[in-house]
Amino acid sequence: MNQFLMIMLGLSLTMMNCHSGDPIEAILTDAPNVPPPIKRNYPAKIIAHLEVKEVTRPIADGVDYTFWTFGGHVPGKFIRVRQGDTVEFHLQNHPDNKMPHNIDLHAVTGPGGGATSSFTAPGHESQFTFKALNKGLYIYHCATAPVGMHVANGMYGLILVEPPEGLPPVDKEYYIVQGDFYTVGKYREKGLQPFDMQKAIEENATYVLFNGSEGALVGDKAIKAKVGETVRLFIGNGGPNLISSFHVIGEVFDKVFTEGGTRYQENVQTTLVPAGGSAIVEYKAEIPGTYILVDHSIFRAFNKGALGMMKVEGDENKAMYSGKEVDSVYLADKAEQTQAIAQAAAASKKGTLTKEMQIEAGKNLFMGTCSTCHQNNGIGIPGVFPPLANSDIVNGWDKQKLIAAILNGLSGPIKVNGRDYNSTMPPMSQLNDDEVAHILTFVLNSWENKGGVVDTEEVKVVREATLRPPGAAK
Repeated sequence: MNQFLMIMLGLSLTMMNCHSGDPIEAILTDAPNVPPPIKRNYPAKIIAHLEVKEVTRPIADGVDYTFWTFGGHVPGKFIRVRQGDTVEFHLQNHPDNKMPHNIDLHAVTGPGGGATSSFTAPGHESQFTFKALNKGLYIYHCATAPVGMHVANGMYGLILVEPPEGLPPVDKEYYIVQGDFYTVGKYREKGLQPFDMQKAIEENATYVLFNGSEGALVGDKAIKAKVGETVRLFIGNGGPNLISSFHVIGEVFDKVFTEGGTRYQENVQTTLVPAGGSAIVEYKAEIPGTYILVDHSIFRAFNKGALGMMKVEGDENKAMYSGKEVDSVYLADKAEQTQAIAQAAAASKKGTLTKEMQIEAGKNLFMGTCSTCHQNNGIGIPGVFPPLANSDIVNGWDKQKLIAAILNGLSGPIKVNGRDYNSTMPPMSQLNDDEVAHILTFVLNSWENKGGVVDTEEVKVVREATLRPPGAAK
């Protein structure tokens, strides 16, 4: 009897591991979209085609970067399979590319995670097969030497291996991967920016971003949900260097599957996602409004770009929360659409920049940089922050002195419009020359001020004449 049961059990396991039907072409999606959940109750043979493309795309408004990608975008395509599936993987390297590439999928059990089988020259294709043995959420990345450079240029993505019973249903699923980028120019310096190997070695990131650009998850590109819906985020961290402290401002994660594994923690505020790792977070959208996604290593969010949005629509629940819809303190200059900044940068490059373009770009930058203290309407805060509206500072100081105030800051007592103020304005030397010029042009032409234009060269002259201590922003 025992022998008979063992034979029957063996037959059952063999049948479970057999593939049924024809091979299935994998559905691959670009972030933040996720392929649909798998409804099969049996393992199958999956065919996955992924093409490497080296593309030049915006990394920030007016800033371009040459990304190396799995599929034309950062992160690469989301891959979704079932535990027990056999995956036939095809990696193509576009003939216009300059570099060889391969792929290491952390879901693969085998030497190099597939890297040893997939080294592919431009214009060629490689193929290998693997069994999806372990359920979970896994990073994949390029592993061609120099590995760090390939990863730093955006060569990573996520592969989900669903358990045989599938994941519990939710209303919305989204795909978000953080990465750190290293450019020769400083943060938001305009033009095409090359990769800086020394900064990468020193782990001194110029940008820390969700889904490959500052604009990937803001404004019209924000992820969306409705009140009452459950949300599942598949979070990855391509690195190559920095650990992510992932947080959604105003939400508590009901469940966090730490490091993309099968165990979860409940009621989590912020979760660590290692470089080359992942996490799955789930929560219910309960209050309408704009929620901010950040790396809570907080300077990365507001000074390197690791900021996104989730917009929740639905009826308010004043008993649960009575706050306001949008808080510019958190949104910074993403509180409004940023097309004006990109348009100003493009016009400046062509030599067609107008005062009106500067004013629109400066308004957007002012909202994120200056409005907390000086207020959206420029009236300031009595006794603390002086007014910029119809201000005898704005209208009485020359442009060089106004520029120096932004770059070098102001501290101590000051009289404006006949009233005394005593506070500290920190140096804002992290702003680029064009950003300072746009902000001042906006201020000069707003709130009954005298008008005028500040150009980038005027800011550059003041910056270069300013002595700064070693290590300070220039």
